[in-house]
Amino acid sequence: MEAFLSGSDFGRKLLEFWDWFMVKGDYIVVLEGLKNTLIIAVLGLLLGIFVGTLIAVVRILPKYRVFPRILDKICSVYVGFFRGTPIVVQLLLAYYVLLPLMGLNFPAVSVCVVVFGLNSGAYVSEMMRGGIQSVDPGQLEAGRAVGLSFSTSMLRIVIPQAIKNILPSLGNEFISLIKETSVASFVTTVDIYKAFNSIANHSYEYIVPYLAMALVYIILVAVITLLVKLMERRLSVSDKRTASK
Repeated sequence: MEAFLSGSDFGRKLLEFWDWFMVKGDYIVVLEGLKNTLIIAVLGLLLGIFVGTLIAVVRILPKYRVFPRILDKICSVYVGFFRGTPIVVQLLLAYYVLLPLMGLNFPAVSVCVVVFGLNSGAYVSEMMRGGIQSVDPGQLEAGRAVGLSFSTSMLRIVIPQAIKNILPSLGNEFISLIKETSVASFVTTVDIYKAFNSIANHSYEYIVPYLAMALVYIILVAVITLLVKLMERRLSVSDKRTASK
């Protein structure tokens, strides 16, 4: 088999990649990059959902008083900044400008989680606002009618339904985060891109490592897509059961 592969140019490149990946131990770097990519994407999405939900609630609050109007302006500036600048610029500003000015030193992965989470929150806020507005207003009024506070009614009645309505959009946001983690290497984080790029630089062969990197991303996206579809199917079954009752 090895003699067959070495007889072609692509086969030789494949053997060279395998030698660096398995024999010389670069698979350890790839596993570390995969772990960091998943940590940044998963925790970033959770933080984004939390921040985005808070912003969405602020945006839909009645603006009769001064304080809600001030909060709305702050949220508008926040969303405008994170949607108006590239994620790599936000990472560079946070890691190389903001942290040194504040005299702080955090691990690069932690900085990536926070920046990706804040960036995701700006997009999730618009999704969540649409999801909340898609819920029948009578649901909130019913909660208030039985004595629940506004925050409790939102947290226990409206927001769970809103998240169910925007689940496909959240799945797309998760996929975007997975792919955007490729810029984490700008702040010395070992991610999937940096791991495979390291193999390419060691072997001076770029075709196979980059093809392998693309395959890993495709597999991750396929798994996320499958999980989202399973969640949608599970929720649709529960909806049918509720409707039948």
